[in-house]
Parts: sequence; C-alpha cells; structure tokens
Amino acid sequence: MAKIYRVGIAGMSHDHIWGELHHWKKLDNVEIVAAGDDEPELLEKIKTEFGVTRLYNSWGEMIEKEDLDIVQAAGGNSEGAGIVEAAAAKGMHVISEKPMAATLAQAERMKSAAEKAGTLLLINWPSAWQAAWQEVERRALGGDIGEIRYTRYRSAHSGPVAIGCSAPFVRDLTTPEINGAGALMDYCCYGAKFAARLLGLPKSVTGMRGYFGTEPKYAASEDNAIIIAKYDHAFGVCEASWTQPVGYAGANPVIYGSEGSLGVHHGKVLIQRPGKPEEAIDPTPLVYPYRSGPEYLLYCIENNKPVEGFCSPSVSRDAQEILEAGLRASNTDQTQKLPLDR
Repeated sequence: MAKIYRVGIAGMSHDHIWGELHHWKKLDNVEIVAAGDDEPELLEKIKTEFGVTRLYNSWGEMIEKEDLDIVQAAGGNSEGAGIVEAAAAKGMHVISEKPMAATLAQAERMKSAAEKAGTLLLINWPSAWQAAWQEVERRALGGDIGEIRYTRYRSAHSGPVAIGCSAPFVRDLTTPEINGAGALMDYCCYGAKFAARLLGLPKSVTGMRGYFGTEPKYAASEDNAIIIAKYDHAFGVCEASWTQPVGYAGANPVIYGSEGSLGVHHGKVLIQRPGKPEEAIDPTPLVYPYRSGPEYLLYCIENNKPVEGFCSPSVSRDAQEILEAGLRASNTDQTQKLPLDR
C-alpha cells in the first residue's frame, strides 16, 4: 500500500496558501491533516473550504503535537525560520512560500536547520511552475544565447489593497518587521531569484526604493524599488512596483547573451539571434514532476533527491543576499560588496 503523506499547514496569512492547498488536494497520496495559526478567521477558512478540522492556535503547537511528514509554511516572511527549525527538528520536510525569509540571517537558519536534520526544504516560487519560465531557464543554462550578460525581471501590480489581497496579507506585506521591507522584498525577490539561478552571487549590489503612491497603508514601507546586481560579465536587474496599473510593456523576464536574447511575452518565449528574425515559440508543456511545488517536493522525497533549480535552498538563499544587499544599499546610498558583512 502506498504511503500517505501527512501534511500540516503552518501559518496562512500568505495568500498563496489557498492556491497551494488545491495543489496538495490533487495528490492522491497526501492528506492535509492539521493547520496552525493565531488568527481565528484563517482557521475557520481552512476548515470551511478545505475540511481541515485539526486546528491549533499556533503553528508551533501543531508541529509539537502532530505526527507530520511535511509542513507547508505560509505565514509572514519572518516566521519561516522558526517553522523550518521546529519542523526539521522533528524530521519533517518543509515547503515555504517565497521569498525565503525577511532577512539573510533567517534564510541561513532555514538552510542550516534542514541540512543538519537531513530534511528537504523547498522555497515555492510560483514562476518556477510556469512553462515559459522553465523553457527560458533550460535554454539560458544550456547556452542557447551564449554567455549571459544581462537579466531583468520586473514584478508589478497596482498595490496589495487594489488587487484584493486579504487583510492579514496586506498587514504582513506592509510591516517591515514581518516582510523585511515593502515592495522591495515582495517583488524584487523574483528578479533576485532569476539572477541567482542564472548567474549565482554577484560581486556587488546597489539598490533604491521609494514611496510613489497615495495609499496610506503603505506609508511604513516603500512601494517601488530597483536592485542592480553586478557580476564580472553581467548585470542582474530586479524591479518592483505596487503602483503599476497596467500590464507589462514588452518581454518580462528578459535575458541578453553574447549570441542573442530570450524573453517571455504573453506566455510565449521570444528568441532573437543575430541576423535572424525574432521567433515566438510555444514553450514545452509542463510535465511531471515540475507542475507545482507540492508535486515536486513529494517527488524529491520519494526518490531521495535534493531540491534543485529555482526553488532550491541554495538559490533562494543567494537571492536573499541580493535582496539584503539591495536593502542596505538603498538605506545607505552605498553600493554593497558581496559577501555581505554579518
């Protein structure tokens, strides 16, 4: 008889959790057995919408009392380190929503705890499960456009309140002690992860952030930010905005290499090569086990494989260092050399 994996939900203020619960529900050998959060309305929501009845007033109590195989962490960014440490100490694997943490120190605690315990840690970046992103990743790392010299990803919308984020999520996003910053942490993280995956750690990082909107709920943090990571032969640009009322103008993300470029536009992959017309191709469709974070984590557990690629702890940790360097640079008006001083 196939093993049934017992999953517990640790924190639910990160709005991504409700989509991830549907991914868990699609897996035949998974049972969502418990949830822990200190907000009663979130406990009621998971009970009503997903039938989870073993409810706890904290994720710590749930991890302590439940016999779980996997913990899905979806609280504020600053909660991830504590969740991973508590779960790993009991031999539980963890999938945690992006970004990895609120600070580099927290990210390193998460990575260290999982390594020490021999458990798996997957940082769930939604873009990792998009066919176009996977196509661009394969082609870029496979040398399809030569040496990578520039990466850019802009993450933007018209603001957490404007797009309908829940009240707990808005609170987390706009409280720097929880989120790590504002738009910089929430949305520059995608560009940082993109650069870290394709180029590794940069030599130096600069960053700027500002408050350009009119929504007072965001006054405690920035609503626009940009980070530039400098490598020996490349730049990695990370852009974030909570004040963009329209979609993206042109390809996003985009990579320029010594022999061409790659970009994503409306789900298609755009390819340019010298002397040839631009191509717009449909990406290879998603295949098992690369269709969702839960599916991929379960595959790694069952096949005794490490978490690799965009969602690996090492790439996510490096993205966190880029973010922290960008935040320090924006606060001091000084470019930061890497590795950062602790």
